[in-house]
Amino acid sequence: MKAAVFKKLGSPLVVETIADPTPGENEVVVEVCRCGICGSDLHLTEDPIFGVPAGAVLGHEYSGRVAALGKGVDRVKVGDHVAVFPVHGCGKCATCLSGVPAWCSKMRIDGGGYGQYSLAEQHQLTLLPKTVALEDGALVEPLAVSLHGVALANAPVGARVLIIGAGPIGLAAAYWSRRMGASRIAVTAGSNRRAELALRMGATHFIDPANASPEAVNEALGGPPDVVYEAVGKPGLIQKAIEYCKVRGTVIVLGLCTPPDTFMPFQFVSKELRIQASAFYEVREFELSADVLETDAVTPRAMVTDIVKLDDMPPMFESLRQRTTQCKVLVDPTGL
Repeated sequence: MKAAVFKKLGSPLVVETIADPTPGENEVVVEVCRCGICGSDLHLTEDPIFGVPAGAVLGHEYSGRVAALGKGVDRVKVGDHVAVFPVHGCGKCATCLSGVPAWCSKMRIDGGGYGQYSLAEQHQLTLLPKTVALEDGALVEPLAVSLHGVALANAPVGARVLIIGAGPIGLAAAYWSRRMGASRIAVTAGSNRRAELALRMGATHFIDPANASPEAVNEALGGPPDVVYEAVGKPGLIQKAIEYCKVRGTVIVLGLCTPPDTFMPFQFVSKELRIQASAFYEVREFELSADVLETDAVTPRAMVTDIVKLDDMPPMFESLRQRTTQCKVLVDPTGL
């Protein structure tokens, strides 16, 4: 099969022919239909903190068809349409059985979506509802990331929400915030390029970055935000979130920032804020993200700006390291 293979830090992925996967016990081969290019994959290929080995096939936002079954597989059959839960645990411990494999002692993140076929254990597969297009299944994973953050916020119905960042995770946070009862939702970002998209995804206001002062945010929301989502992952933005947030409010950190960062403890303490990191998601949140596509696939699909063939994927991947017009780019390995 063909796959886009990681070679070394700072080098482009290379599309090459590698061995077809063979399923072992409880394993399934998935024919990849679509895989989203995630910002974390960009980090993985340029930052040594992650320790990605040469020869790895990345890509964890993917859906596909079950192509082959290993011994003991009884939850799915060949031909089933699935989204793959990439947070891999042992599947047997109390943490895994309670639906939170992210905290399993054997946890790892499985890639494989940047290839024509991938291996997964059967407990990692979520069946897509029959009415959900297979192509939309690649949106389940990023939707689940944002759903987890919104769930952790535990905001009351009618809450005022501010989201810093208009990438897929920030936009999906607006989507879930609206569905979970927020009254006013403002999004701000580094530019105005996604203002219209933010409104389509559930925001009630887009704050021009040229005037994204706390006063402007308060005016748009009718008061300071109860919850601020930091969905960019750059130094300085947690401090910004602290400045925006109301007294005794909540800051949810969704962005993945690997450089050191600082914030002003006095402002954090004097407001009695809660700062909550959000990493990964639970199985039930992944399943809910698949289910929501059955009733509303049109709205999340608006984030998809490009679909590229596998052969064309490496240059697109590199272009996303800089600010671009793209939002969510999907890879289609089916036709290379």
